Amino acid sequence: MTAADGAGLPLAGVRVVEFSHMVMGPSCGLVLADLGADVIKVEPVGAGDKTRALPGSGAGFFPMYNRNKRSVAVDLKSEAGIEFVRRLITSADVVTENFRPGGLEAMGLGYEALSADNPGLVYRSLKGFLAGPYEQRAALDEVVQMMGGLAYMTGPPGRPLRAGASVNDVMGGMFAAMGIMAALYERRATGRGRLVRSSLFENNVFLVGQHMAQFAVTGQAAAPMPSRLSAWAVYDVFDTADDEKIFVGVVSDTNWRAFCSAFDLPDLAADPDLATNGERVAARDRLLPRLRETFAGLTRAEAVRLCEAARLPFAPIQRPEDLFEDPQLNEPGALTELTLDDGRTVRLPSLPLEIGGRRLPLRLDLPKVGEHTADLARELGYTAAELAAAEESGALGAAPTPVH
Repeated sequence: MTAADGAGLPLAGVRVVEFSHMVMGPSCGLVLADLGADVIKVEPVGAGDKTRALPGSGAGFFPMYNRNKRSVAVDLKSEAGIEFVRRLITSADVVTENFRPGGLEAMGLGYEALSADNPGLVYRSLKGFLAGPYEQRAALDEVVQMMGGLAYMTGPPGRPLRAGASVNDVMGGMFAAMGIMAALYERRATGRGRLVRSSLFENNVFLVGQHMAQFAVTGQAAAPMPSRLSAWAVYDVFDTADDEKIFVGVVSDTNWRAFCSAFDLPDLAADPDLATNGERVAARDRLLPRLRETFAGLTRAEAVRLCEAARLPFAPIQRPEDLFEDPQLNEPGALTELTLDDGRTVRLPSLPLEIGGRRLPLRLDLPKVGEHTADLARELGYTAAELAAAEESGALGAAPTPVH
């Protein structure tokens, strides 16, 4: 399962042409590529995808979401560049794009135009909004978190707070990949492709759907998570003696008995007013100070050992940089080693799947801008002279193929 052509993987033989940047579109392509599809990333000639050079919180976007892809550099403002991508799409099963509404249509690269030449084409548009009054608005993950209730649910009352990761971008990309695979499956019967759309806003609303359902069922508005009344008495973060933190959940009466035994709390186990979860919830004001005192006398490692022995739901509070040393993530295949532009290597999360008991492999390292332009041109029947002329005019850009 390591062949560069995806042999042995579920989507081997599927060709995807990707017009995308930032997170939502590239994350969709990453899922398809990791599953074996030949994902061809179309980038501008020269510096390529602007995501490659983002600073600060955007510095990880390109390396995280662009492995296992081939890169072609194309000037889409040139006739020769448009001709190249149209020929490329004729050979493709899927096109994905997450640019502004109407952007590719204006270049003659919309679904109607492309499906006329390739009726089996699955065309996936990843946008801010699906059909409706907001359809033409610009959107970002933060925008839809604010308008879609997620920021309200995440922060304390009166202080909406975005989630600490690009949850809508990534999940929107995942839904896009699901839609593509469904359309490919349907194509087996019909022979025809589909226009499939996914969005940030509706994705966000799906995420908060449980809170909408709570209101619909009970008539009570869901409180922001930091101020909610928990369904369980022990479902909290506790400080430990070494200035670390651990989350512990006691979500059943069996958990409660195991917790009291593991942490040597026989008086709490014997207290008839704490026998059931409902009684413990009612007694939180006197119960939690005692438990905080207990955890404050233990190091985090000691608390972890006791929780694990008692088979309780628990989690040491970790930072993203801590995850590189996490024992679970140091199992073979959990992190994928990639090469950055400056030659450094970095290990980043693999797709969270096992197929046939195996993690999905790295087939292609992060591509250089236009690294595969010449290879794809030759596959499409360009002669050496035609390729040289296209490069000379600036319609195509090629980079030497590096040795990985």
